[in-house]
Amino acid sequence: MHDITSVFTDLGGSFITPPEILISKISKIKAFIFDWDGVFNDGTKNEQGSSNFSEVDSMGTNLLRFGWWLSFGQLPYTAVISGERNLLSFQLAQREHYHACYFRIKHKIDALEHFMSTRNLVAEEVAFFFDDALDLSIAEKCGVRILIRHKGNPLFQKYVIEKNLVDYITAQEGGNFAVREGCELLLGLANIHDQTITERLNFYPHYDAYFSQRQLVESRFFTLQNGQFVEQSP
Repeated sequence: MHDITSVFTDLGGSFITPPEILISKISKIKAFIFDWDGVFNDGTKNEQGSSNFSEVDSMGTNLLRFGWWLSFGQLPYTAVISGERNLLSFQLAQREHYHACYFRIKHKIDALEHFMSTRNLVAEEVAFFFDDALDLSIAEKCGVRILIRHKGNPLFQKYVIEKNLVDYITAQEGGNFAVREGCELLLGLANIHDQTITERLNFYPHYDAYFSQRQLVESRFFTLQNGQFVEQSP
């Protein structure tokens, strides 16, 4: 375990929860939820109001799901929960066959509770990647919390540490492959990173079986209307 943790601390990552406790929390995880703006990107939007993602981070989420599939024999649930409507988040969710994408959600715990109720999950089974104040209602409840670092919010980081709302703060910032860092951290602490990469290299039979199963997932898109979640086409 020391070799794994030192890789990330040497990079500049910060373990707020001691690694041995974090490992125990990770062992219960069945779902991965991602905020979008400031997590897959630096929060900058184009003229259409959309913010981008990188293939490096996308591959990180895929390897993370594959690693969990190898360990538990089934796909972990995966979702994006965003306060805005972002077309590129829809594109990634559909292409990678995430289970759900929530958009224009102002109080994000509502989306988490909806997602958990539809998947028979409890909060300690959810890992959450987040970066800012709108995300804290989820961070307060879920099992593993990875904060994407931004240099411009030192008081916010101090707050989430003092309020026990974070387990690990990435070395990299949003838009600089921080999601990939968090995914590799989870794989490493779960002791399945190298196996995951080896099986991806070999492709057959395990990655091929995983990929076939992943492709059967139909992404669903939800927003709130009049206090009720409604499903919409992206």
